[in-house]
Amino acid sequence: METSNFTLFDPRCRAEAPFSIDVIMQLDIFGIVLFSVLTLMATVSMLVFIEECIYIYKKVPPNKKSVIIWVTGAAPVIATMSCLGMWVPRATMFTDMTSATYFAIVVFKFLILMIEEVGGDNAFLRRSENKSFKINTGPCCCCCPCLPNVPITRRSLFMLKLGSYQFALLKLVLTILSIVLWSNGNFRVADVSANGASIWINSFIGVLTIIALWPVAIMFMHVREALLTLKMVPKYAMYQLVLILSQLQTAIINILAMNGTIACAPPYTSQFRGNLMSQQLLIVEMFIITLVTRVLYRRQYDPIPDLDDSVEETKTVLTSKRAVDIA
Repeated sequence: METSNFTLFDPRCRAEAPFSIDVIMQLDIFGIVLFSVLTLMATVSMLVFIEECIYIYKKVPPNKKSVIIWVTGAAPVIATMSCLGMWVPRATMFTDMTSATYFAIVVFKFLILMIEEVGGDNAFLRRSENKSFKINTGPCCCCCPCLPNVPITRRSLFMLKLGSYQFALLKLVLTILSIVLWSNGNFRVADVSANGASIWINSFIGVLTIIALWPVAIMFMHVREALLTLKMVPKYAMYQLVLILSQLQTAIINILAMNGTIACAPPYTSQFRGNLMSQQLLIVEMFIITLVTRVLYRRQYDPIPDLDDSVEETKTVLTSKRAVDIA
């Protein structure tokens, strides 16, 4: 109780985040080692990503280069932004917005990646002829098994793309709007009152996020069997893990900090300690995900065979086997 009262009423706990020089001057031996190791992890993550970009540029077909670079860059970019926010606490709002905006684009790019792995729009529509999308899946309609399947057409494919693209576009627009409002004193991340802009913008972004994740889940459920040889299931798992850690984990820690559950330790405010905890966790987590992602994407994929080709190949093998048996 004493810690809670101290956190709520000590004026130093309501101050702004410290400057970088204040953070550096407060570091002890353990803090110096910790910050150095985390900075090294973030740097290695970015170097691995740069090396992966060079490999993708040289080895991967042109139609997949851009989307794979965008998707594999999610973890390194978040790790780098977290490292910058760790060293420059007053820039945390901008680093968090940069990470969130980048990941909004990754959501759309991952949907495009699954389509390109099948062979593109035309190949996907040809392979999925007379089939349908199962839309009673998460995060929107996993509890609605009565929903009918939607036939796969060029229009329904376009609607899936639009559902994810709106998040990438509107997230960028809302980020710019937030910065403009912040410069005018109308936007504060910690202001969760109904009169503040932050609660309304973040709530709207939450709705957009759920809408954008739905088409990706629908597409994954449809193509996962066809793309098993391309390790699409673990790739999707890494994409989901980045989403959970960068969005949900960070949101939970921020809520605990704003409620005073994470006590302040002057000159460090509760909000700063919450941000610092989130950033340090993200650097370690994204470092591991970067290494795993490199293993998953570190190969040049051949186009998956068309269904008709697979049938013909199977017939040829069976015919040859019978001829051998007769001989």
